[in-house]
Amino acid sequence: MPLLAPHRDRLLRLCAGLALLLAFSGGAWAQGIESIVAPGKLIQGHAKWEDECSKCHVKFDRKAQDGLCMDCHKEIGADVRGKTGYHGKKKPQACRECHSEHKGRSGKIVILDEKKFDHASADFTLAGKHEKTECVKCHVAGKKHREASRECSVCHKKDDVHKGALGQKCSSCHSESNWKEAKFDHDTARFQLTNKHIDVKCAECHKTKDYRETPRTCIGCHRKADEQKGHKGQFGEKCESCHGTKAWKSVTFDHDTDTKFSLRGKHHSTKCADCHGGKLYQPPKLSHDCYACHKKDDKHKESLGKECGNCHTEKNWKESPKFDHEKSVFPLLGKHAKVECKECHKSAMFKEAAKDCFSCHKKDDKHQANLGEKCGECHIEKEWKATEGRFSHDKTKFPLRNAHAKTTVKCEACHKDLSSFRKTPQDCLNCHKKDDKHEGQQGQKCEKCHTDMNWKVPQFDHGMTRFPLLGKHGPLACAKCHTGARYKDAKIACVACHVKEDKHKKALGPECGQCHNARSWKDWNYDHDVRTKFVLDGKHKGKSCALCHSTPTESKVVAPTNCFNCHAKDDIHEGGFGRQCQQCHVTSSFKLLKRKTGRPEGSVGSKSMVLPDYASLRLSQFLPRSPS
Repeated sequence: MPLLAPHRDRLLRLCAGLALLLAFSGGAWAQGIESIVAPGKLIQGHAKWEDECSKCHVKFDRKAQDGLCMDCHKEIGADVRGKTGYHGKKKPQACRECHSEHKGRSGKIVILDEKKFDHASADFTLAGKHEKTECVKCHVAGKKHREASRECSVCHKKDDVHKGALGQKCSSCHSESNWKEAKFDHDTARFQLTNKHIDVKCAECHKTKDYRETPRTCIGCHRKADEQKGHKGQFGEKCESCHGTKAWKSVTFDHDTDTKFSLRGKHHSTKCADCHGGKLYQPPKLSHDCYACHKKDDKHKESLGKECGNCHTEKNWKESPKFDHEKSVFPLLGKHAKVECKECHKSAMFKEAAKDCFSCHKKDDKHQANLGEKCGECHIEKEWKATEGRFSHDKTKFPLRNAHAKTTVKCEACHKDLSSFRKTPQDCLNCHKKDDKHEGQQGQKCEKCHTDMNWKVPQFDHGMTRFPLLGKHGPLACAKCHTGARYKDAKIACVACHVKEDKHKKALGPECGQCHNARSWKDWNYDHDVRTKFVLDGKHKGKSCALCHSTPTESKVVAPTNCFNCHAKDDIHEGGFGRQCQQCHVTSSFKLLKRKTGRPEGSVGSKSMVLPDYASLRLSQFLPRSPS
């Protein structure tokens, strides 16, 4: 400080001059001052922002600089937010800790020592031979380090002898230790190696490097063996049907287990060529049904269909065991077992016999077909008149439960006659219309509230309505709001029940819930500053609502927000300055005016200037005087 004493006056004058320059000059001069006090030139990449400090700096907020950096360097910003990449994995710190600016045009703000750089801190860890690979092998000059690809196929495209046929996931077989050494688990492929296939060399199946084109069928490799064996393609190309991978010469085919047609009886001694005349596995396929081979033996001339096995066996075609009607689609039960065949089978076309009850028992139907033709739903084979044990109302669309049970309600109560059984309405109101005390106001779905246990409602959940019972509404008796069974007649507006508690006399409208709540009528709260566009400050704060809201309304509350509406009596200017009182007056006191000065107080070369006291003026002072 002693050294600066002789120059103190010069420094003071210089500072005063700079202050005057800033006070009377435009933004260009101010920007020039910032350039003068800058610590140095920006690097070439930031040179275009040399005169715009606000691009990187926020006045009086150093921490905001990092946000501005990431606004420009969006990729790094995304890494930091996502905690990925080099910057995202590092400990959070200010950008300027590593990248300092104002070092001149040739300065470097990115200092990277490639020899000491830990690649594990990035998204690609170097392992195996990658550890000794030079940086320039992957990071091309002129491009950002982050733009280097992490896909094997990008760098090793020239090493891909498969020419892309196996895709781009080189790591499935190759590793970082040695590109030429490949370890492939054939079990993960579409063709697993078992038994003797394990010892086969790769080149015997994979003739080219395009491994995906290698055939996976047996015939693809064993076609010569098929010709030497003598099949000559007659048995098709599915070699695996008979041969296995343990040994080609061993045949494991068993007609009984490997096909859908077991050789039993005389079929066992039949030669293969007797049935298999063409090539296997090729159209037309050999039929499995008896009729295909035994058509000439069918003495029934197809009157019994083509299911010969229903009567005949493989042991002897001529021998036909007794036909078991139980195995047919119509087992003979009850009195049907004693009925002679000819009563149902009128001709040799046995399958043409009707299987429905109505065809035979039409004369016994006392319902006159009103219940349909499915007699078996109620009647049984033991006795036509007996129905017990067969019909169950629970199997219908209307199960009888609780008060509807058969012991309580008789059939005649719902079914008026035999023709109405299937057309009986199932809705509650059809039977209980006389019990509807709501006079149809609650709709026709009685089951929403009532149950079949008892017509009385055990407990109604008011929360499912448009008026949930909250607070003190919960313990109230229903009759407090519902004077009758026409529940929808009850009003849901607060003022409908609380009109006597409305001390505002409807001046604040019918929506009491805007301020009051269901917990307690006296526990109310309304923030005028937040919920309206008219902030209560100054003398407005703490005033009674009735001062502004005095007119009763049945709808939305609308109060004037213009000063003149309330302060017309206080306007001593007689309207000469319009109705925008707030241009001069303040809310702390109507008599207090806003002070306006030409220049800030204390500024160099200026004096405080107060506008005239408009409160003391009258409009008559500005009007022309009369000749008198």
